[in-house]
Amino acid sequence: MSAPGPPARTGKRATVHDIAAAAGVSRGTVSRVLNGGYVSVTARAAIERAIREVGYVPNTAARNLVMQRSQAVGFIVLEPHTLFLEDPNIGGIMLGANAALSAADYQMVNLVVDSERDTARITRYLSGGFVDGAIIVSARSHDPIIQVVGGLALPSVFVGHPRDLHPEIPYVGIDNLASAEEITRRLLATGRRRIGMIAAAVDRDSGADRLAGFQRALGPLFDESLVAEVPVYDFACGAKGMRTLLEREPELDGVFAAADSVAAGAMEALRESGHRVPQDIGVVGFDNSSWATRTRPHLSTVHQPADDIGSHAADMVLRQLRGDPIAERGLLLPSPVVWRDSA
Repeated sequence: MSAPGPPARTGKRATVHDIAAAAGVSRGTVSRVLNGGYVSVTARAAIERAIREVGYVPNTAARNLVMQRSQAVGFIVLEPHTLFLEDPNIGGIMLGANAALSAADYQMVNLVVDSERDTARITRYLSGGFVDGAIIVSARSHDPIIQVVGGLALPSVFVGHPRDLHPEIPYVGIDNLASAEEITRRLLATGRRRIGMIAAAVDRDSGADRLAGFQRALGPLFDESLVAEVPVYDFACGAKGMRTLLEREPELDGVFAAADSVAAGAMEALRESGHRVPQDIGVVGFDNSSWATRTRPHLSTVHQPADDIGSHAADMVLRQLRGDPIAERGLLLPSPVVWRDSA
């Protein structure tokens, strides 16, 4: 007579009682094994075999309810939905954060804020305890989300450094001002003197700092009329900003675009207008994203370590959740210039 096989699956979730019955032990003994407690080697082996037989899966939702934890961290992006898909840096930060959270057995929940309605909805979501912490990307000055997160005392970290940053929330990013200054000086060193900037997203810290770095590098050569402000870091804004600069200054010989996507749009507008890069106009960008090597010629730019930024941001949230001290108020990662052929 053959040995009996595992019980037929009925669609009902197996319970601790089912394991105890299959293993021939008490429910208390099963609970000790599931919670890492001590039992005899024989009992443990019987329980582990029974778990496989009955197809037991831990009820994480119930466990988290008892612990008052969701085991999830929100990844909040305060950008238009289209930019969330187009900007490789946001994707890199997201993947870096997700890898670190996954390794700690946390689920990442993506939350995109593109309107006042989104802000209200996500405010309710955060207040409802659906996430244990938050990583906040591209917060603008006086953004309502900053006040919400601060008021909830939710373990959080900013990617970037908003001017009105909540004093108890740490941040991780790069030195946008110093990096913008360095690449502008490199552009100046090629002999350019009528240099303009396509300044994107100046309503947040990254855009404002890149503009400030550009101005500092140029010093007395800075001409406010050669700054074309555009709302976001995208290709279309780059093309529009480049056309604006060409209309304002026919003798333009250099351009600093506030992001690689913006620079790619600028280079397309230059090609359409008959200008050669770099022979007529040198172009530099910022981010060292996939855009930088899709342009022809390849783009001189600043390297932004997006994956590392995301990983460090997730680590800061996890440390807060564990109750570990965070020594650094803010963390700035290296962002060197990568020089290629566009200037």
